[in-house]
Amino acid sequence: MKKKLTLLSMVIIAITVLAGCEPLTVLDPKGPQANTLSDVIMISIWTMMIIVVAVFVLLIVMLTKYRESKQSKDYEPPHIKGNKIVETICVGIPILIVIFLSIVTVKSTYEVETVPEGYENQEPLVIYAASSNWKWHFSYPEENIETVNYVFIPTNRPIQFKIYAYGPMSSFWIPQLAGQKYGMAGMINTLNLAATYPGEYMGRNAMFTGEGFAEQTFNVKALPQDEYETWVNEIKATAKPLTKEKFNKLLEPAHLGQLTFTGTHLGFSPPPSEHHGASTPDEKSEGKNETN
Repeated sequence: MKKKLTLLSMVIIAITVLAGCEPLTVLDPKGPQANTLSDVIMISIWTMMIIVVAVFVLLIVMLTKYRESKQSKDYEPPHIKGNKIVETICVGIPILIVIFLSIVTVKSTYEVETVPEGYENQEPLVIYAASSNWKWHFSYPEENIETVNYVFIPTNRPIQFKIYAYGPMSSFWIPQLAGQKYGMAGMINTLNLAATYPGEYMGRNAMFTGEGFAEQTFNVKALPQDEYETWVNEIKATAKPLTKEKFNKLLEPAHLGQLTFTGTHLGFSPPPSEHHGASTPDEKSEGKNETN
């Protein structure tokens, strides 16, 4: 009776705790890259569930069929040689599972590292995302504006985040739009994504970088192209310019709210020249030109 009450209590506690959990945003994708990652996660989960169920079924069968029987003490079981069919299944199925998951992983990795499918013929919006303790700086060279701790992007247009860090290595992550990408001092990493639906999404630093990293979050707002252009024009008309002195002040360790400026820090504090994975002369020369 006590065991049943204990088990029932554990079930009730588990249900109560899980009921208070927030939904898994990574499984609620709002863009093609995040959709690919979500599919990979679900494929992995279903594959593991099939394996677990199969193992437990076989365990029950083995425990039931080959349990101890009432044989005499001098009973000797017959000698049985190895079964090639069983051995092939036991070795072959795990190999096939590994091959299957490897193909899925490699294919999806190439997909999320390139421009999203269907957006190859569009000019991407380039945004430089630089981290510092404990904030995010977003520079728009095309619009000549800069924001802190929030970023607006147009929907249905490819976005390229050029990620690096002023200080410790950070992890740039927008769960509903793309996977994680590290921001490092001395190197730029490129993250390609696109937002299919308008909305507000959470972004954060997913890597420990000191006592304030838990609050190093930023808001992402995806807008239709016309609303995005309206926002850009409002910033240019109302925001104050970003100076070198102001930017150096922003780099000091602190928590800040959302800030907006005209101009960017790229002119007086250029990004690193090295691009991770730069495979074309144009991309390599781009990093060199930024530092001149």
